[in-house]
Amino acid sequence: MLIGDVPLSIPAVDTSLYNLTSDEAAFFKTQIGIDDDEELKKHILEVQTKAYEASCTISLYPWFHLPQAEHIDYPVYEHILKLGRERPDARLLDIGCCFGVDARKAAADGFPVENIIASDINNEFLTLSHERFRTTPSSYPGCLLPGDVFNSAFLRIAESSSDVSSAPAIDLSSLESLNPLRGRISLHLARALAGLLSAQPGSVICGDQIGALEKGFTGNNLSGSQLFAHSPETWTSMWDGNVFEKGSVLRWKQIYWITSFMGSNFFC
Repeated sequence: MLIGDVPLSIPAVDTSLYNLTSDEAAFFKTQIGIDDDEELKKHILEVQTKAYEASCTISLYPWFHLPQAEHIDYPVYEHILKLGRERPDARLLDIGCCFGVDARKAAADGFPVENIIASDINNEFLTLSHERFRTTPSSYPGCLLPGDVFNSAFLRIAESSSDVSSAPAIDLSSLESLNPLRGRISLHLARALAGLLSAQPGSVICGDQIGALEKGFTGNNLSGSQLFAHSPETWTSMWDGNVFEKGSVLRWKQIYWITSFMGSNFFC
């Protein structure tokens, strides 16, 4: 297959990479309703394979092997749950969610499900999210919103707001783009997401990003192509100075490094 003009041969899903912790297994058993370990594995991998075949790209390839929630170990995770408990107008947006596992885990941990949006460019992933978790839009009322964050019809860049008052309620089930959320919740995307962030103290953007010790291009282990990577210093300065006015935001804890099974370095 071709990704742009890069020829790419995608291997089959590697089932040997399926490795749930006891907590992860308990979460999926509760959410899906399967108690048997082998039946659970079979179900998860069957749905994973469907998504893998539907749209397998360089950026999404590694995550098809990982049924786990990716972000619950972030130091900021408990802070996010606290916002959901204490602020009636708090919204949780999971961008590039694939199956939306993180969004569902947050809902299970107490963030109000009606205030959660999981968004991905591929609508089939969102449909398969219901298949994976054996839910329907009625049984899981969280907003699953397909869209391209680089398409201005879905998400336009807007000035970040300084208004700390509570925003009017929005019925997330009626959303067709992220633009109505402006002022609530690579540089172009950072600026677009910044426009959604509420100015209320404690509002947060978190995630992980492929990185390098020095800013520049780095090889992709799957395709052999080059990917641009920030260093911790340039990543910090992008947010603090280019996206937000310098000194107006705080970095949560310290940037730390992780290495994926594909051998790429990420910082969070």
